[in-house]
Order: sequence, then structure tokens, then C-alpha cells
Amino acid sequence: MRIILLSLILIYSSASYAKDTLDITKIDRNMTVKKVDLSGIKWYSPKAEPFRLLGFKWIAQDGLYRRLPLKSTVTIPAKVNLLANHSAGGQIHFKSNSKRLMIRVKLSQGRPMYHMTQVAKCGFDLYTGSGLNKVFETSAKFDYNATEYVASLYYNKSREMMEYTLNFPLYNGVESVEIGLDDKAQVSEASALSSKQTVVIYGTSITHGGCASRPGMAYPNILSRKLDCEVINLGFSGSGKGEPEIAHLMTAIPNKSLVILDFECNTHEQLRVLLKPFIQTFRSKEAQTPLLILSRIALARDKNPDAFKKRLSLRAFQQDLVNEFKLAGDENIYFIDGGTLLDPRWASEATVDGTHPTDLGFLMMAESLEPTIRKIIGLKK
Repeated sequence: MRIILLSLILIYSSASYAKDTLDITKIDRNMTVKKVDLSGIKWYSPKAEPFRLLGFKWIAQDGLYRRLPLKSTVTIPAKVNLLANHSAGGQIHFKSNSKRLMIRVKLSQGRPMYHMTQVAKCGFDLYTGSGLNKVFETSAKFDYNATEYVASLYYNKSREMMEYTLNFPLYNGVESVEIGLDDKAQVSEASALSSKQTVVIYGTSITHGGCASRPGMAYPNILSRKLDCEVINLGFSGSGKGEPEIAHLMTAIPNKSLVILDFECNTHEQLRVLLKPFIQTFRSKEAQTPLLILSRIALARDKNPDAFKKRLSLRAFQQDLVNEFKLAGDENIYFIDGGTLLDPRWASEATVDGTHPTDLGFLMMAESLEPTIRKIIGLKK
């Protein structure tokens, strides 16, 4: 009996020791952050030609990777003003025949979130290809709590001219980013987008990107690839609440082909008093720009009968409001039932926490929205 007890104690102690000291990078080399060789690398700012920057409409006046202006004739709500520093939706496009592609990044902060990966919050991801043929390659690798890092993203063995798209972090501010290429490599501008028009999406944490596994999987970024056009991400986590000041600021964004409003999840019953004035504020300056009103997606809480009734009631309110505007002569306003965006076969598997979509959820959202967006803006596939 003593021998059995002693053996059990030894096994438990051994298991506890292994659990307490396990470092996965010592076991799996694929999990390590490797040291980057910087010899022979030339650094470029994506703010300069021939690089193309998308997603930051006020960068010319402020010089910042920021989604709203620093100074405005209207007062930006305090929380929205802070979240505007998050670089969600930002993209860098260019071509190069460099053998190596690196980035050097300085972030505002590195604090982790419980339901998002660090690469989605703090990292860049990379696509190669042009037009509708962009293909994911990799994401930046960096120390978990780093606020500054250098990452190697691509090795172009053939040294042929390649086209690149880099997606900015979703839930962090980027104070600086530089593109590292071989010092003798050629760099040129990316291919023209299929459409010069811009789609603007205003909404909640879901629009912001919570909880994609990496930046390119937020649904506005998926749509930008599917449509091959600029998609401006104006999702403000917990803070996009239909403030008329934001409607005013959106009218300053040029070449808009469509504005999507998706802020039901941040406002709930208050949507009944906020949505119409928001639309009226926007329409007071832009009478013709198409508006697409999107009710919220199906959430886990909809299993509760009372929550489901509220969702249906708010959906009906939005549909009726769109019809009201149409009857008053607005021919460029549309409605989509967000409850139809997630395939019911997989809807229960499509979120991280019952609310925020996974990559699967975001992909279903983008694929469901794409045909309607193409029809509204007149973009053929």
C-alpha cells in the first residue's frame, strides 16, 4: 500500500511539475519567435509613394494611422475618439521583387484581450496577389506583450515581382510601421482596384473586428478582397451608438458608393430614437449616397423567447423606417435582415462568446452581404 501511495505521489508531483514549467516553444519550434536578420534591409514608410494606404481618410491632414480626424468642427464622443486610434481596416498595397519582406512596428499598447488573439489585436497579416485573387500567406510573429517588434513575413525565392497587401491590427493603435525590403529591390505601385469607389461601414465591435483570429478575417476586410475596393472600417467597440456627429464626419469621406449602418447591438431599444436622426443628419448633406441599414446578426441569447421577440421587433422597426424614407422619395436606402447572414446550419458555431463572430461567422457575413452590395453599387463580378 505504501509503495502504491508513494508511486501516486511521485506521478502527481511529476505531472504538476511538467504543468507548471511547460514552455511550448521548447517543445514545438513552430511556436517560437525567431530572430530576424536585418542585414541588407532598406526601410520604407508606407505613407510615401509608391505605397498605397487605405482605410485612413484623414492621414493627409493628420499624418496618423487613425480612422477619424484629430480636429473637427463637431465634437467626437470621447470613447469613439479613443477607439478611432485603432487601425482596423487599414491596408498597405504595393509590388516588389524583394527576396525578403519585413515589417518594423511600434504599437500604442500590447495589453491582451481574453477572447482575441494577439495577432488580431496587435499584428499585421499578409496577402499576395491582385484583384480578386489575393491569397493569405502569413501573420506577424512577435513576443506576446511586445509594443515594438520586427517580423519577417515573406521569402520570395524567385525574386519575381509580387503584389502585396498588409492588413493593420484591429484593436490597437499603430504609432509607426515600416516596410523592410532588400536594399536593391524594386518597389512599385500596386495594381489599380476594380472600383475607385469606397464602401463605409459604421457599427459596433463586430464591425471593429471582434473577434477575428487575424486582421484579414474581419468582415470589412473580407469584403474589401471580395469587392476589390476600399472598405472603411468605422466600427467602434461598444461605442458606435448612432451619434449624429459621426454621420456628419462620414459625409467628409470622398467617393462613397455605399454607407452601411450596423449599430443595433450598441443601442438596443435606443435605436428607435437614434436611427432616424442619424439618417436625417447624413441625408442633410448627402441626398443620393446609397444607405444600407443592417439589423443585427443572430446571437446566442436569441434562444431566450423575450430576446428573440425584441430582435424581431427591432428588425421590423428598421424595415419600416426604411420604407418610410422610400415613401418620402428616398430611392437610395435599403434594408438587410442581419438574422439571415449566418447560415443556420453553422450559426451556433460562428461566434467566440455567443456575440462576436469567429472567422467562420465573419466569412458567412461577408459572403451574404456581397451580392447585395454589388447590386447597389453596380459592381459586376
